[in-house]
Amino acid sequence: MAVRTTVSFFGAATIAAGFGVFHFGGSTDAVTFAEAFLVSPAAAATSEEMLEAGPLGEKTLGDPNAPNIVIEYASMTCPHCQTFHEQTFEAFKEKYIDTGEVYFIFRHFPLNPLDTAAVMLTNCAPEERFFPLVDLMFEQQPKWAFVDQPAEALLNLVKQAGFTQESFTACLQNQEVLDGVDWVRSRAAGDFAVRSTPTFFVNGDMQTGSMSLEEFDELLAE
Repeated sequence: MAVRTTVSFFGAATIAAGFGVFHFGGSTDAVTFAEAFLVSPAAAATSEEMLEAGPLGEKTLGDPNAPNIVIEYASMTCPHCQTFHEQTFEAFKEKYIDTGEVYFIFRHFPLNPLDTAAVMLTNCAPEERFFPLVDLMFEQQPKWAFVDQPAEALLNLVKQAGFTQESFTACLQNQEVLDGVDWVRSRAAGDFAVRSTPTFFVNGDMQTGSMSLEEFDELLAE
């Protein structure tokens, strides 16, 4: 299964407003796939600890009383996350979330400053627009994440979700939102040994890579 390894975080992300200028600074020392397993996955984490919501709350789908819980840590600029959401997620949702079999928790794990900006914007959107905006970002990922002017492209994209230049800038200047995003990412890395995206916890068991529906079938049948 393909994974994208994270780079070390950049302290407080330097996301300047005005026209949403992103400064891509900080270390770029990659954590390899093998190194990720030098730390025991979710070493001392209990189910209760893993289900603790961050400062910005949880983004969830399905019945909280479902017999299974699936948590996804994803990066908005990760092609493997995009592949999962474009090719597998809808079928997974129809089979397991919509039928009450799975309670799904989506958590961001940003890999770079642009990623963090995208994550902040999804958290600034009205609650009912969160998942549609995530879907839109994945659908249009090549048009904003891998272009010469990503700030302008991202602004134009989120205008479809109701953002203006002013609300775009205000969101990227919001320290509370940035701190909340960083809390989730730091806790995932420090407490649950998340090192790459996408990473899933299926009833507490870590799985890495863009999983297929068949792989979920096997795990959820256990």
